[in-house]
Amino acid sequence: MGEGNTVPQPKPASADLRLFHAHAIKTAITGTTSVLNNLITLYSQSNLLSHAVRLFWQIPSPNIVSWTALISAYANTHLALRHFISMLRHPTLPNQRTLATLFKTCASLPHMSFGLQLHSLSLKLSLAHLPFSGSALIHLYSRCRLPVEARKVFDRIPDRDEVCYAAVIVGLAQNSRSSDALSLFVDMRSAGVGSTMYSVSGALRAASEVAALEQCRIIHAHAVVTGLNLNVVVGTALVDGYGKSGLVSDAHSVFSGLFPDVNIVGWNAMMAGYAQQGDKQSVLELFSKMANHRFVADDYSFLAILTACSNAGSVHEVRKWLNAMKLDYGLEPGIEHYTCVVGAMARAGQLEEAKHLAMTMPFKPDAAVWRTLLSSCAVHCAADIAWVVGQRLLELDPQDDSAYAILANVHAAAGRWEEVAQVRKQMKDRRVRKEGGQSWIEVRGEVHVFLAGDRRHERTMEIYAKLTDLLEEIRKLGYVEVSDAMLHEVEAAEKREALWYHSEKLAVAFGLISGAAPPGKPLRVVKNLRICRDCHEAFKYFSRVIEREIVVRDVNRYHRFVNGICACGDYW
Repeated sequence: MGEGNTVPQPKPASADLRLFHAHAIKTAITGTTSVLNNLITLYSQSNLLSHAVRLFWQIPSPNIVSWTALISAYANTHLALRHFISMLRHPTLPNQRTLATLFKTCASLPHMSFGLQLHSLSLKLSLAHLPFSGSALIHLYSRCRLPVEARKVFDRIPDRDEVCYAAVIVGLAQNSRSSDALSLFVDMRSAGVGSTMYSVSGALRAASEVAALEQCRIIHAHAVVTGLNLNVVVGTALVDGYGKSGLVSDAHSVFSGLFPDVNIVGWNAMMAGYAQQGDKQSVLELFSKMANHRFVADDYSFLAILTACSNAGSVHEVRKWLNAMKLDYGLEPGIEHYTCVVGAMARAGQLEEAKHLAMTMPFKPDAAVWRTLLSSCAVHCAADIAWVVGQRLLELDPQDDSAYAILANVHAAAGRWEEVAQVRKQMKDRRVRKEGGQSWIEVRGEVHVFLAGDRRHERTMEIYAKLTDLLEEIRKLGYVEVSDAMLHEVEAAEKREALWYHSEKLAVAFGLISGAAPPGKPLRVVKNLRICRDCHEAFKYFSRVIEREIVVRDVNRYHRFVNGICACGDYW
């Protein structure tokens, strides 16, 4: 095509594209399909869809580029799928860019059926394993909570580029497949594939999920080398990663470096980091500064405040901020916000009031609400309320093994052995097995995972010997095992062993023999479940024996054990 037949290039966004279209008509270059295709794309990008459609139907014989331009104009709507069906009837077969748009559209739909049919078609046309369509297909399966299928698609792509790697890393991180996401990030770098803000932020999300501090630092260094640390998306992921790893000072340093580009997501990430620590004062100070910078608080901002106040046990302030959210900011609290209020009230011993709020709030209580209330019933040894709350929880989630354990322990503490037997019978009848606890500790950038009673580690003999020494030392200080009602019929020796060799205790023992942290620095352990009462009690004694801080992040919050005291105040 000669110089006179080139499509007019778009001017600044404020210019009216119709002027360029008119110029194309006057210069008689709109007769070529390629020019019309480009104009369709320009119109759709400017949100002038009616013009794009009118122009499409002026094309005598639309080719695949024409159809793809039209389908892309209606991406993420059902109209994209309708235009695709029309295209097949003409007939015109899709290319990988057509399928990429359609896969992304299917990811926004509530059902997977059309996406599966598209995947089948892409296999028949040998398009599923091309980078462009393959990346979109990975995104589709990830959004549908099918990380295994997403990984299979990735593994079948022979020529993987940075977009493919970013899609699978982000998808796995979003689906709590943190180890796999981090492993693929390492593979990507080893293969010499370039990083993007998506792959780096996805890897940071994976690292923060397991509180892998050293991994966060390694990825941070990589971001600095590649210049991606200046990107606000990566910067925000760093704030989130350091915050969830318990290093709020590092998170704040990154956060400060994001100015003036930091957005509301960055502010919320920083507040959430403080909230996890129960640092109410820092969250409120940050909230005030955010307002001074003319940012308007959203749902997540208030969730951070309510979480911090709840973790700090401040019932009055939780109520105050919930009202402020509704009256002063015009935001409607969600069930997560009410869960914080229920948790704060229950933590303060206002169990009946908390139960009443749970039953009268504008939402049907979910399992998280009842689980929060049940945990506080255990702390306050309120067996009667615990029974009612526990049954509500088990109606919603009959397979929640932790609910059975808490219920049994509350009633065992009250000497109600008939109820304990009933709970154990319910568990047996429903074939519920107690979920295996997992804990992990990071040593020189490598994550070591332990199960209860784990003997797979190459240093097992040393780990158990160290743990035995620790248990002997803390007994001298007055430690006594906190019994578990679910082990009621187990022989005493077997029961002690079941408690002694919980995964978090093994992780601490390994951390001590492997030098997981320099002298004077805290040992950091992450657990997939709520830390049990016996381990919580033992860790308070451990911190006295080893004369150093132990930080445990369980499924609920951070626990900081220093000189025999936990920062949670024994409420979690």
